[in-house]
Amino acid sequence: MTHFLNLIRWKNLLMIALVQILIKYALLLPFYESHGVITTLSPLAFFLLVLATVCIAAGGYVINDIYDVEADKINKPSKVIINTHISEKIALRLFIILNVIGVGIGFYLSNGIGKSGFFVIFFIASALLYIYSSFLKQILLVGNVIVSLVVALSILLVGVFELLPVINDSNREIQIFFFRLILDYAIFAFIINFIRELVKDIEDIDGDHKAGMQTLPIVLGRERANKIVFVLSLIPLFAVVYYVVDNLFKQQLLVGYFLVLVIAPLIYVTIKLFSAEHKSHYKHISLILKLVMLTGMLSMALYSYVLK
Repeated sequence: MTHFLNLIRWKNLLMIALVQILIKYALLLPFYESHGVITTLSPLAFFLLVLATVCIAAGGYVINDIYDVEADKINKPSKVIINTHISEKIALRLFIILNVIGVGIGFYLSNGIGKSGFFVIFFIASALLYIYSSFLKQILLVGNVIVSLVVALSILLVGVFELLPVINDSNREIQIFFFRLILDYAIFAFIINFIRELVKDIEDIDGDHKAGMQTLPIVLGRERANKIVFVLSLIPLFAVVYYVVDNLFKQQLLVGYFLVLVIAPLIYVTIKLFSAEHKSHYKHISLILKLVMLTGMLSMALYSYVLK
């Protein structure tokens, strides 16, 4: 059971579910009475949305491990699960089952709210994760962009299903305001995840090279790739500072939260990237970026205290 949970990256799946729950119950529902925000999904339907997202993400992790066996034997030999603890045949069946459940629920939900076209989102996400693992991740930067887009999509998905179907002339302004707020978080997630993917590429350069991948550090060399990632790491730092100053400057609670738990760790990441040389350095930076992603998403819980 432990190997199965590790294969589907249960900690990452919990984070995906937590973020989606935060969007509905911390960012949207508290503003029903005060701002007139209307949501579409019942608690059961929302649970199904989270389940569909988690199933598709879990399937993505499984198929990625299947295609990454050779590289992982070098990059993280102690964590190889496929053909060590779980056979490739069973893993492939698991991938199919998870995607059938995820896409099937997506089809059911889309039709249930009268927006059958929304089903395409689940299908595209599932297909992209498969194509990413089997082909796109070997192409310079394309794989990094694709997986980051899927991460951002898991956040935006809640706004699409909860806010868009019930927009009308009387509530358009407030619905669009909160949808844009969710979009801001999705963009933040995309940028942080994209940088983290590049950091992981530098960390895994040896195994990826043997697997024939064309990652940024393999094409340009580790030092040049490190300099590019260092420059890119300044983007979310300056973007968050600008966002806080422009939108939250009068909200001391949010300003303090972002300064301590988002901006400070991002500054730490840029400093560490400037001097990073060894695999352990990049592993540490990757962990900090993951924590920044989490703390950034958790800030949603504060909006009910500052938006009056």
